[in-house]
Amino acid sequence: MSIADNLLPPQPAPPAAAFRWSPMRVLGATLLGIWVLAGIALVLWLIDAWDIDKVTTYGPKFLSGLATTLTLVGISITLGALLSVPIAFGRMSSNRFLAALAYGYVYFFRGTPLIAQLFLIYYGFGSFRDQMEAMGLWVFFRDAWNCALFAFTLNTAAYQAEILRGAIESVPRGQHEGAAALGLKPVQTFHRIILPQAMIVALRPYGNEIILMIKGSAIVAIVTVFDLMGETRRAYSRTFDFQTYIWAAVLYLVIVEALRNIWQKLEQRLTRHLKR
Repeated sequence: MSIADNLLPPQPAPPAAAFRWSPMRVLGATLLGIWVLAGIALVLWLIDAWDIDKVTTYGPKFLSGLATTLTLVGISITLGALLSVPIAFGRMSSNRFLAALAYGYVYFFRGTPLIAQLFLIYYGFGSFRDQMEAMGLWVFFRDAWNCALFAFTLNTAAYQAEILRGAIESVPRGQHEGAAALGLKPVQTFHRIILPQAMIVALRPYGNEIILMIKGSAIVAIVTVFDLMGETRRAYSRTFDFQTYIWAAVLYLVIVEALRNIWQKLEQRLTRHLKR
């Protein structure tokens, strides 16, 4: 008797399970319906409350605040990226002093709230005005925008350093050994082999960090920087119309969604060689 004679005949696919309204499905459908109705009601209210005079008056200010937000986040992310490189290498250093110094920096800025760091710089440095003037630093730190930029740069540098360190350490050790076998110098190995692979791993965490910085930048309104949230607070204080906050939320959503799509295209571009 051959092996083929012992095989089971083909069986039809099992029938699909009948749809049943379980308690969790009922609860989920109810909550979804409530959210849909709330969204429709909000849209209808916004249409009814639309005031073209408020739009023409405060619309340009909202755009100016949006430009301030994007400028602040863009510069701080760029400076933080430059600062994160030596910090990441310090974290990976075999020198215990450098490693401890870099660890302490990352531990402090990742373990404390961003708003507390901003207050320490904005109010703390202001308490030492005479000393700051003697060192010629008061010209920089007397401006709230500069204090916010300094705090954001130090904060994002700590997060970006950990992202970079984790990405570099995720590259298999065999890549280093293969490059050494080919006679490549350490600088060439890092630039041509290690860094491109690490950037693929770090791409999504970098995108998340930028999104978090955009949303976290709203705290600068507390220290008199008229970013998007600062202009929103000023518009509300003059109109007492809470739809100003709704428009601010919409603008933040537009920024985040645009950045998400840009990052998705960039990821597809960098990982196109991995797809078959």
